[in-house]
Amino acid sequence: MNIVERVKNILINPKSEWEIIEKETTPVPQLLVGYLLILALIPAVASLIGYWLVGHRVPMMGHLGGTFAFGLRHAIMAFASPVIAVFVAAFVIDLLADSFGSQKDFRRAFQLVVYAYTPALVAGVFYLIPSLSILVTLASIYGLYLLYIGLRPMMKTPDDKVTTYFIVSLLVVIVASIVVGIILSALFLGSRGMMMY
Repeated sequence: MNIVERVKNILINPKSEWEIIEKETTPVPQLLVGYLLILALIPAVASLIGYWLVGHRVPMMGHLGGTFAFGLRHAIMAFASPVIAVFVAAFVIDLLADSFGSQKDFRRAFQLVVYAYTPALVAGVFYLIPSLSILVTLASIYGLYLLYIGLRPMMKTPDDKVTTYFIVSLLVVIVASIVVGIILSALFLGSRGMMMY
């Protein structure tokens, strides 16, 4: 798999790319190491540079950032968050598959979620200027669209159940992501993380 071609195709021509991905049998470890961890370096490196060298302004708190430690903590979070979130989302989608007449297969659920995360990971480059991080959120919305259109080919979801499956999975994943975010923030930023800079 050519990672550059895969990124380009899933972003520009996702419907055709899902048909290609659906035929692939890439094992989870290979997809993790050869795609997800590589792309997760984009927001991690950008966060390190952005929060260390650029920082950002927070109303009533002033300028935050400007230290390597601050950048490093954000880089660790930017790297760990999507990796954990992908596993959680794939687990949830696989767990709910039977309830929506879909094929239960963690490997395929993992493929679905990894490739749906592509826009957010690539947009992680905007962490170079932390005030532009809202663009990562916008890219994540496109990722939700990729997830939605990928359910049919990847999980063999019947047409009449795709929307419900997507919504239920999304709600569970959002709750799980919030919990993961809180835990990672507590571990890497600490209760004083934002205040001390």
